[in-house]
Amino acid sequence: MKLPGPDHPITIAPNPKRVRISAGGVVVADTARALTLKEARYPAVQYVPRADANMALLERTERVTHCPYKGDANYFSIKANGTTLENSIWTYEEPYPAMAEIAGHLAFYPDKVKIEEVG
Repeated sequence: MKLPGPDHPITIAPNPKRVRISAGGVVVADTARALTLKEARYPAVQYVPRADANMALLERTERVTHCPYKGDANYFSIKANGTTLENSIWTYEEPYPAMAEIAGHLAFYPDKVKIEEVG
């Protein structure tokens, strides 16, 4: 486990805008409670509470990856409009203590879904 610091900063803040995620025209998540995670030089990522996602459209996969700062990530595919978007969502179910805020949240690959900030 590594802790964020000056060499690898990570910040998490509530997004003041509503965030809508859609795939193939189907809304997968819609929330006013997204968290914006900014990590080092990576693009900002919106983490959406699971309660604000249509979990019926999601299917857990076997994929697991590891981040030395956040912990182990599990993945979901999206099944919408007869299409499956493999491993298009990741989630840290038991993140390291420094990243505890993102537990119970989902993050979406922007090249697989449409992520909109509205309002």
